[in-house]
Amino acid sequence: MRNQEQSENAYDVVVVGGGAAGLAAALILGRSRRSVLVVDAGEPRNAPAAHMHGYPSRDGMAPAAFLAEVRREVAAYGVELVRDKVTAAEPDGSGAFDVALAGGGRVHARRLVVATGLVDELPDLPGVAERWGNDVIHCPYCHGWEVRDQAIGVLYAKASGIHQALLFGQLSDDVTLFLDGADEDGLPDSDWQLLAAAGVSVVSGKVDGLVVTDDALTGVRLAGGRVFPRSVFVVAPRMVAQDTLLTALGARTKETPAGPFAEVDPTGLTSVPGVWAVGNAAGPAEQVVNAASAGYRAGVTINVDLLHADLDRATERRRSGVFSPEGERAVARARAAGV
Repeated sequence: MRNQEQSENAYDVVVVGGGAAGLAAALILGRSRRSVLVVDAGEPRNAPAAHMHGYPSRDGMAPAAFLAEVRREVAAYGVELVRDKVTAAEPDGSGAFDVALAGGGRVHARRLVVATGLVDELPDLPGVAERWGNDVIHCPYCHGWEVRDQAIGVLYAKASGIHQALLFGQLSDDVTLFLDGADEDGLPDSDWQLLAAAGVSVVSGKVDGLVVTDDALTGVRLAGGRVFPRSVFVVAPRMVAQDTLLTALGARTKETPAGPFAEVDPTGLTSVPGVWAVGNAAGPAEQVVNAASAGYRAGVTINVDLLHADLDRATERRRSGVFSPEGERAVARARAAGV
């Protein structure tokens, strides 16, 4: 509910990003009768995937259908949703923010939720980008069940090592790790022992690209021309936070195995007062269900924060007026008596 002092372009909260995290925050805030604007660029990370998994009651649902349903739920509580991008957010000196939109509009926000997610930077191999989210995948928890018992190839990555190969070895007896030019002698003996125990085969040599036949992955081709039949290829993308807005505001970052991400407390609050970061904007490992949970926590925290800010302001006004403590008690008793 917009309070009487707010103009048409002023909101309690502006949520930047309309994925699971941002919409969950908006849902809780809308149900708390807060005025909320969700600015969504319409570029969800999981758009290439046909299905999402691991979300109880929504397992296997198409990501686009999931977001459409959540938007419908959120709008029912008076939350406004616009398709646009936030280009800048600047503190206004009072603890709130002036927010500029790519479409030319400007809005005012008492609090900000940044749920801009991350971008997957894929290995530069022919065929990988074209097959991404189909038979080129990265996460055993997101896609593993669907590719169980298939011929799976895993591209070795220095950052993750053999980890993915071991995880997919749980799902199929036909897993091959492609070292992609990495030195065999560089793998510690402990890695070779784990690969052997998991039943994972290892192929040396530089990977040259993927072989696709009739719109399906059929093999992995090495630089020398040899092709290894595979129907699934696993890569480890570089996960890059879309944190331009946060860094411009001066938010601190923390190092993760995937690189720098916003430093937040358990509720998503960043080092910038009044700014929360949720979902993949705050970390590389958030799945849809985790992102929704983070948005929920942030929404609850922001509502309480705004509640006390409103009450503190109201108390200060009453202190500067004619009401005495005795008068306040008399008003409260009169209300209780129905007067």
